[in-house]
Amino acid sequence: MKAFLRYLILCALPVLFAAGGGRYFTTIQGSCGAMVGALFAGKCAGRQREYHVRFQLGGAGIGLVIAATVGALLEHRRRRAVQPSTPVEPSTPEGEPT
Repeated sequence: MKAFLRYLILCALPVLFAAGGGRYFTTIQGSCGAMVGALFAGKCAGRQREYHVRFQLGGAGIGLVIAATVGALLEHRRRRAVQPSTPVEPSTPEGEPT
């Protein structure tokens, strides 16, 4: 169960970063009407959606890099913990009955 939760959190990181990027964009960006006036607000809406998608894509990319880095570090740590430090000699030589 612990491994499942670890992988679930790692897989959710890009989605969370994308949502965070979109949320950040909406907090720094005002409405189109307030920004350029009522006359050009229709043209501004398409550009605003385009930038919003770019912020979300950037957030997902950052989340993907972080998730891959953390996953690689965790896997490297797990493999190091599983591998014995010295080779283990068999208790009986090969070919002899036990």
